[in-house]
Order: sequence, then C-alpha cells, then structure tokens
Amino acid sequence: MSSTVPPSPASSPAASSARPWRTAFLAGMGAYLDAGATISTGTVLVLYQSALQLDDATIGMISGLLTFCFAAGAVVGGRLGDRFGRRRVFILTMSLYVVGMAVLTGAAAPAMLYAGVVLVGFAIGADVPVSLALIAEEAPKGKKGRMIGLSGLLWLIGTIVPGILTIVVSHMGAMGARILYGQLLVTAVIVLVFRLGLRESAEWSAAQRRTADLIDAGRSEEIQFAALRQLFAPPVVITVLATGLYYAIWNLDANTFGQFSTFIWVNLAHQSVESLAIFGFVALPISLAGMLIFLRVVDRPARRGWFVFGTVVSVIGFALPLLLGPTAVAIAGTLILSAVGASFSGDLMYKVWTQELVPTLLRSTAQGITLGFARVLAALFAVVTPTLATNNPTVLFSLLLSFSVVAAGIGLYWIPRLPKATELESPVAATPPAGTPV
Repeated sequence: MSSTVPPSPASSPAASSARPWRTAFLAGMGAYLDAGATISTGTVLVLYQSALQLDDATIGMISGLLTFCFAAGAVVGGRLGDRFGRRRVFILTMSLYVVGMAVLTGAAAPAMLYAGVVLVGFAIGADVPVSLALIAEEAPKGKKGRMIGLSGLLWLIGTIVPGILTIVVSHMGAMGARILYGQLLVTAVIVLVFRLGLRESAEWSAAQRRTADLIDAGRSEEIQFAALRQLFAPPVVITVLATGLYYAIWNLDANTFGQFSTFIWVNLAHQSVESLAIFGFVALPISLAGMLIFLRVVDRPARRGWFVFGTVVSVIGFALPLLLGPTAVAIAGTLILSAVGASFSGDLMYKVWTQELVPTLLRSTAQGITLGFARVLAALFAVVTPTLATNNPTVLFSLLLSFSVVAAGIGLYWIPRLPKATELESPVAATPPAGTPV
C-alpha cells in the first residue's frame, strides 16, 4: 500500500471548471428559486385564500413553515454536501423542489399547501449552501467572489419577476396563484435538466481523495478539517461564530425591512401601498447598479474600501427613523441606503467570506448551519416586529440601529483577523500578499 499522499487542495488546487460561468449560473439559480418561492408565497396565499378557504392562522402557519423548513434544509443539506459531494446533493434538492412546487401549483386543499411548502422550503434550504460551495470551488483563481456575487444578482432578479407577475395576475384569484408558482416550477425543471450536465467540484473531489489516501496509508491522524467535530473546535469554530453572527445580526435588519416594509410604510409613515410599490421600482436600478459594481471589485483589494462604504451607509440608513421619526422621508431613506449598503456588505460578503475562510470539507456544513440559524432568528424576531412597530416604534428602530452597528463591528474588526481556508488546509503555505481583500 502506497504511503504517498497528494498535496492538499489548498496547496495544489484542482483545475477550475471548463465553463465556470455556466456552473455559476446554474448553481446560482438556487438563489433565484429561493427568492421566487419566498416572495411568491406571500402573494399566493392571499390569492388562494378564497378558493381554499384559508384563515389567518393557516396563512401564518404556512408562511412560518417555509422559513423553518429552509433552516432545517440548510443544516442537513450543507452537511450532506460535504459528505457526499456538491453535485449529488444539488441535483437531489432541485428534484425535491420540482416535486414540491408541482404540489403547490396544483394545490386543491390546505393540506397540499402544507406538504408543498415543507418540500420546497427544505429543498431550497439544502440547495443554497451546497450550490455556493460549488460555485466558489469551480471558479477560476481571482474570480471566486465575482461568481458568488452572481448568485446575489440572481436572487434580486428572483424578487423582481414575481413582483411583475403579481401586477398581471393579482385579479385572477387561484389561477393567478398557480401562474406564480407555475413559472417557478417550469424554471426549476429547466435548471434541473441543465444541472445534470455539471461535473462534481474538483476541489471537493481532491480533498476527498486526500482524506481517503491518508486513511489507506494508515495516517488518519493527519486528517484535518473533515470530521464534524472539527467544525466545533478552534480555529474553525471561531470562523463559524464570526460569520454566523455577522450574517444573523445583519439579517435581522434586512428581513425586518424586507418582510414588514409595507406594514411600516402604511401604519407608521401613513402612506399608500401603491406609492411604496412605485418607490420600489424606482429604487431598483440603484440596487442593480450597486451589485454590478460589487461584481467588479469583489476579487480586488478595493473590496475592503467598498465594504466599509456599504457598512457605513447601512448604519446611517437605520439611524434615520430615530433621528427624523418614522416619517415617509426617513423610511424611504432607510430603504434606499440599506439597499445601497447591502450591495457591498451583508449577505453578499457573508457568502464570499464563508467560501474563503472555511476549509473545503466543512464549507457547506458551516454555511448551512449559519444560514439556518439566521433564518430562525429572523423568524422569531418577526413574531414581535408588528407589535413593536405599532406600540413602540422607537424601541424597534433602536434595536435595528443596534443590530447594524454590531454587525458593522464584526465585519470591520473581527472577520479580517480570521485565517483563510488556504492557510488552515496548508499551514506551510506562504503568507497571503499584502492587499488581499477581506
């Protein structure tokens, strides 16, 4: 039995995919389908309400179930992706999404909505961490961040398409609901067919071979960053805590204004739903422009400066309702500034950091756990948000500002001090050159 063991993937990276942008697009479509399911479900439940006799409690239960199933799927799928490969898992998850969305599209009773939401929520939760890992591992050197950023752009598009369709089908009742879910079903089928042609992550395969060779050579004590227990021990656990807390705390702000912007706009700023919809479409080009800039700078040293800019802008945005009161001007300012800030920080940076900082065979597990934690925390905070907004908006906006400040501190001062995955997997590797983006 040979005792020769190949170098680690960190020190001898496997060749990137021959068509990395195709891989990034097909894997990143999981983000589109995630956004589409989340945004569409809020409208669909209202459109199904009369035909399926849904009461308020049922609508609330189904909405909450989608979030909690996403969290469970992220934890399970992330671990399966590290154990059995990215490709196997994200083909399985997309197949499950197709089945779930077919059930939702043809729903004839509330029980079918419950079943479909469980399948779709679990499937997309399991898909996201594995797909992100595949994108990063198959990207050419110097383009990993850009390709991960593509998933953020696809997520944004996934929020736009249901919004446009809603304008067309909002008067169609149950048929409108089936059209909203139907476009996601058709899209998922197409994505699944094309995903079948993707190869397994070369970086993951190399890491698996190295682990197997060490075991065959009787050197299992040299295996690092593969067992689940190593995720919860230094140094990896420090990285998981830092990135997980950053994302979860930042997401409390993002989810509050994403889920309750209409509630706040109508009940606190005393404006109409229609005016918010118009404002949203006007502000959309700002978000798109910001994301396009992010895609250009994310793999360059300039990323640090743009991250600082986005972080400061977000903090200022969440300070406005406290300084000016919950007026239309203040809420509009928060929506615009938080959208600009999110283009260079928050979700996008969290995804990039996780791929750069967590070792290969623990990467999707770590991302699944942190994604799941963030979704559950946001769901729990959402339970008390309407009450706080109505009875004590000052407390609500103080909390949101505090969240943005804490997230800023973690992103600016803690995460830059963490070791890169390449340093952990190959301790003898050269120190990264000065100016490496963080």
